[in-house]
Amino acid sequence: MTKKLILVLNCGSSSVKFSIIDPIQSIIYLDGMVESVQHITSLMIYDHFMNKKLLNKFNKIDSYKQLIILIFNTLSVKYKNYLNYVIGIGHRVVHGGKHLNKSMIINDYVLSKIKQLSIFAPLHNPFHVIAITVSLQKMLKLKNSNVAVFDTAFHHTIPKESFLYAIPYQFYKNYSIRRYGAHGINHLYVTQQCSLFLNKSIDQINIISCHLGSGSSVTAIVNGKSVDTSMGLTPLEGLMMGTRCGDIDPYIIFYMIQELKISVIDVQKILTKESGVLGISSVTSDFRELEKRYSTYKRAKLSINMFCRRVTKYISGYSSLMCGRLDAIVFTGGIGENSSFIRQKIIKKLSLLNFFVDVKKNIKNNKKIFFINTSASSSILVIKANENQVIAKETYDLLK
Repeated sequence: MTKKLILVLNCGSSSVKFSIIDPIQSIIYLDGMVESVQHITSLMIYDHFMNKKLLNKFNKIDSYKQLIILIFNTLSVKYKNYLNYVIGIGHRVVHGGKHLNKSMIINDYVLSKIKQLSIFAPLHNPFHVIAITVSLQKMLKLKNSNVAVFDTAFHHTIPKESFLYAIPYQFYKNYSIRRYGAHGINHLYVTQQCSLFLNKSIDQINIISCHLGSGSSVTAIVNGKSVDTSMGLTPLEGLMMGTRCGDIDPYIIFYMIQELKISVIDVQKILTKESGVLGISSVTSDFRELEKRYSTYKRAKLSINMFCRRVTKYISGYSSLMCGRLDAIVFTGGIGENSSFIRQKIIKKLSLLNFFVDVKKNIKNNKKIFFINTSASSSILVIKANENQVIAKETYDLLK
């Protein structure tokens, strides 16, 4: 075993994914997840090296801080043989804003900026701050070896005509209001994998990357760089998502506040936590459940159809940015990787762009990357998301 491992913490609003990785040889020694669902908190860890799985269940832990502490306590007791070789901790951070535009070793300045940017990523950045704070407390020997890897960093190559909003310029100049995007870590990983799989230099890769999950985004990548993306100032813009509304007429917000007398705080809650496919179906934000009820429940069908239509609109629009050559459409993320049904519905609307699904190839398989297109079609790839590998490599490169 190498003596230089990286612990990666990838924090969501209700779950924490974590890994211990050898960033040089791209070996995952251990990965796991802790999440709270209903009245239960579950901790799952898979030790790849020993081929052993740990699953513990507890009464629901409501404190996010306690979830992070549970991870560190478990690792220090049961996986000390790996933890002893950890030389750094990599943290996925959703929003880095204007100034945190590349991976950075975390100090007081970086941590304070991540806190400030919580206003733009309220479902994510506050939890990153908690994870970083606990990491600094629990792993004192690595106090100067915590690294923030930002989802927004990959999108700093987007040109001004794409990242500006059509509002008075002073709001950009004085307050840095602009498109920042998200999911950049995985969009970068997808770009790197396409380069290897298609045997093309990364600076010659032109793809449209569709990260589809509870949060979803589409990114136009030209010559290996992000040139446009569906998420905006915050992860609320763009595609219809699990509970987020995505693109809407801004006047809806004025109407809710002025005419319906809904408070600003409640409007924010409605648009971030009660909209998307949950808002349309009224039953769930889980696409797996909606697929099961697609044929029997009209609004499950409606919510999925709306979602797929919006994905195809972004793909179609971004095809015009490809400078005459589109190497592939890529599906990634929990839905993009696992739902052959949704992939087929999306691609069915793209025949005009010469994309056609091979039904047999489109069936879920265990490969990390595979084609799903017919021989007559332009390339369509499915790539398993691996943000943690990118975070581990970025962390190691900064610390070495």
